[in-house]
Amino acid sequence: MGVGTVKPPERHSKIPLKPVKADDAPLRAATLLDDRRRHLRAMLRMPVLLHVSGKKESLKAMTVAVSEIGAMLVVADSLPEGTRLVVENPRSQKRLGATVTRVPQKTAEGFMLPVEFAERTSAFWDVIFPSSGV
Repeated sequence: MGVGTVKPPERHSKIPLKPVKADDAPLRAATLLDDRRRHLRAMLRMPVLLHVSGKKESLKAMTVAVSEIGAMLVVADSLPEGTRLVVENPRSQKRLGATVTRVPQKTAEGFMLPVEFAERTSAFWDVIFPSSGV
């Protein structure tokens, strides 16, 4: 492609788009959003502790969003993608193994750290998640 040409965006959804009536638009939009997420998320702010191999002290973090399979956390110091760690819920003292799934993004609050649990659990956050159809 030459200078000034723009590559069309790639479609994220495998669902073929078809014309819809105005009445169907909100339902269709909700369906497309549901298809992009494997699990429902809850916006929840609570402190957690991160235990990383090789570090003597646990790292303090704050949740931004949580699900049955992981969370988006804010931490002061970045951790590399692929880092294995243990997330501790200090309120319940429950612990779960997790992995950093993407390169953390720097924000004004700190680094946004996406983590995925080694196993799915609905009890870790003390939140009841509606069935996501998975």
